[in-house]
Amino acid sequence: MKLHKLITPLLVGALLGLLASPAMANLASALTDGQHVLLMRHADAPGYGDPAGYQLENCSTQRNLGNQGKKQAAIIGQWLSSQGINSARVFSSPWCRCLDTATLLNKGAVITSPALGSFFDDMSLEKQQTQALEKLIQKQLNEHPKIPLILVTHHVNIQAYAGKVVNVGDMVLVKVDKNGKNLSQQIYPSPHF
Repeated sequence: MKLHKLITPLLVGALLGLLASPAMANLASALTDGQHVLLMRHADAPGYGDPAGYQLENCSTQRNLGNQGKKQAAIIGQWLSSQGINSARVFSSPWCRCLDTATLLNKGAVITSPALGSFFDDMSLEKQQTQALEKLIQKQLNEHPKIPLILVTHHVNIQAYAGKVVNVGDMVLVKVDKNGKNLSQQIYPSPHF
């Protein structure tokens, strides 16, 4: 009886380990096949929108990551490493909450791109921003097809591009065509923090 109680948890653990391995390999291999990109919503930033009169060049005027968001971003970076993604080309929206999230992932230098900027304050920019995002993806995958591409942005951008509503820190693996347009997607929820 005692042996059974010991063996069962060991078997369940081994089985879960085997089931998790293909998922880990799949994310890492997808991001190095030149056809996938990982979009990520910034980590937890308390509040909604940005304060009136905010300025992109002044983080103190924006809604920023709280302590939980900073912890969440670091944990996501660790989770990505556990998936086999130790370095990547990381692009970020110019908003400080995205830049901080991207930096805390610890996957390499962060490049700011206006193509990832929020259009929450002016929804009429949705089509223009989505086209700019497609061009960014197309260019990066053409130039660096074997290097994982991680794009840290906002929920409105992800919803417009991938058609998915995501929570803070959630990631969307998107398969794209040769023009950077969305073909299919899979959500990876933010690891618990």
